[in-house]
Amino acid sequence: MPADSAAAPHAVPTYDYHCPANGRTVEVSHKMADSVSTWGELCHRAGLPLDGTPGKARVERLITGGNVITGALGAKYERPCDTGPCGTPACGGGGCAFE
Repeated sequence: MPADSAAAPHAVPTYDYHCPANGRTVEVSHKMADSVSTWGELCHRAGLPLDGTPGKARVERLITGGNVITGALGAKYERPCDTGPCGTPACGGGGCAFE
């Protein structure tokens, strides 16, 4: 094993979950073998407050393009435009390429 492979970041897929109880969709990253089934679990992974929705409310994983981020396991995904314009032609015009 190469000496630098131990320090290499892990690729972690991101998933979108929708909560029918409150209409919110939240993106989190986790191992492919893991799953999230309740609003409470989703909020815990995303670092969000329950905001009045019962923790036992069911969530549904949405079918998406299977984004993958690199970093520590469980890292939060940040879109390029969360910290400023991302430079895509639609940026700022309501057509975000990352939503």
